[in-house]
Amino acid sequence: MKNPGLALVTNILINAGKLFYGIVDVIGIFLRHVKYISDLIYNTIIRVPLLVKNVNLTTHQMYIIGVESLPLVAVTSVFVGGEAVIQANFQFAGMVPLRYLGYAVSKSLVTELCPVLTAFVVSSRISTAIAAEIGSMKTSEQLDAMTCLSLDSFRYLIMPKFVACVLMLPVLVIFSELIAFIGSIITAMFFIDVSLYVYLTGLKLFFSLPDMIIGILKTTVFGAIIAITGAHFGFQSRKGAQGVGEATTRAVMFSAVLILFFDFMIAFFVLKAKF
Repeated sequence: MKNPGLALVTNILINAGKLFYGIVDVIGIFLRHVKYISDLIYNTIIRVPLLVKNVNLTTHQMYIIGVESLPLVAVTSVFVGGEAVIQANFQFAGMVPLRYLGYAVSKSLVTELCPVLTAFVVSSRISTAIAAEIGSMKTSEQLDAMTCLSLDSFRYLIMPKFVACVLMLPVLVIFSELIAFIGSIITAMFFIDVSLYVYLTGLKLFFSLPDMIIGILKTTVFGAIIAITGAHFGFQSRKGAQGVGEATTRAVMFSAVLILFFDFMIAFFVLKAKF
């Protein structure tokens, strides 16, 4: 007859062992991804000086990433500006005069809402497209063909997308902030019953140019994240349609997480340095 106590201890040890090996496996996968991404970043950056030899590749990617993303960014920004006004009015009700409404909206838009949400919108479109393109090329063995023809896949595929993302994300954020401010003005005038003079006075009262510059410049980091995550999961995708689909899903998921992580780190160190 089996000893119940011994069986219980055995099951606990077995489950603990499975948990330990599961944790070790997850850590190993994470470290491998870190190594692959580090190598990808290094191989991409060292090829940036070769940009001048194939400028047309980068300008084409700038058009795809920047110009073709404008309608989506514009629609998103209108509602972001309007929502910022409604939320600020709700939070201020009965406590803070409405002449400070513009100040709160301005701070939230230029420092966080427009940069982060624009990065999310572009990531959902671009990182998935990059992962799908590279994953499809891997599935159809086009990457192997490039290697056989001595064509550098980093130079012709990754570097133009990387540079275009880094350059166009700040431009898109500037456009997003302009549209968001227009949306916030319309919302304040027609739905909150705040005069244009009062709202614009609040906008100008504590407007900080350094805050706006930091909000724009940090999107260069977001642009690099979008390009690198898309390329990484495209290269790591398994062959077949299912593998490409999984690569696109992982690309947009990890890019969103990394955008939030680096946004936190930038905000933490910048605010710590200022105060």
